[in-house]
Order: sequence, then C-alpha cells, then structure tokens
Amino acid sequence: MGQPHSPLQPQQPPCEAMRNAVTLRTMTHDDLDAVLAIEQAAYSHPWSRGNFRDSLNPLFDAQCLWFEGELLGYFLAMHGVEEMHLLNITVAPARQGQGWGHMMLDALSLWSRSQGAKVLWLEVRQSNARALHVYERYGFRRVGLRKDYYPLDRQQREHAVVMSLPL
Repeated sequence: MGQPHSPLQPQQPPCEAMRNAVTLRTMTHDDLDAVLAIEQAAYSHPWSRGNFRDSLNPLFDAQCLWFEGELLGYFLAMHGVEEMHLLNITVAPARQGQGWGHMMLDALSLWSRSQGAKVLWLEVRQSNARALHVYERYGFRRVGLRKDYYPLDRQQREHAVVMSLPL
C-alpha cells in the first residue's frame, strides 16, 4: 500500500450476499486499464502500466477482486524460497474500509501457504499510518526499515517499514 492522495472516509461494510458474490481471479492484460485507474486514484506515486505488465508472469501472483464487473481491488506478490513478498495491494478508493483488503490478504495468505511459503513480507511507506494499522491488525510485525526506499518528491525520499507475517 502506498500513500493515498487524501484521507478516505470508512464506508458501510458490504452485505453478506455481496461478500459471497465477489470473485478473485488472475490478473490479465485485459484488466490493466481498470487496474491503472484504481492505482492512479489511490496513490501519489502509482505503478506504471509497464510495472503491472512485467508482473504478469509465473514468478508473480497477480489477482483481481471483482463484483459484478466492478474491480474492487488487486494484489501482486512475488514468490521466493519458502516466502512470499507482497508488492502491491490496493482497494479502489470508493471501496476502502469495507474489508476487501482483509479478504485479499486472507486469499494471499492461504495461497502462499499452499505454495510452501512460511513467511509473507511487505514494505509500506513510513507515513502511511492507515496501511500500517491494517497490516498490524492482520498480524504483521515491523521487522526493519529501508531508508529512502520510496520517492516522495523530486529531491526527497521516504523510508519504508519492512513487515513480516509468519504463515
């Protein structure tokens, strides 16, 4: 999760019928326009089309969460030896605060375990208090700091908090 453009208000949680009707499926090239629209709305420094296109290969797990033709969110993770590295998880700004991020983390955790991963890793902007809170509530622990990891503006960079979750 990168830094959102502006604070977002929590939304009403979806009804059980909606939660049961969502589908998680592998991201394809056909999804990139919808993915990029969310990415650009959600972040001050969004991934590029090339970043996403390059991640659509067997070394990565790229998934989209859909409800009746609406892209709710997506995640991308990279396989490692007995580990998974979450590179990007994003919920559409209009759908944040409804539990979709947690649902995607559940799916990623289960799939990672099935692939033999023992740890899930991620980095998050040090200033992104909302994402840090979400990850900590999920069970991730802060294990380090990557100095000057994220771009902030033309001359400055921001530290990344490194977090891990035993699987």
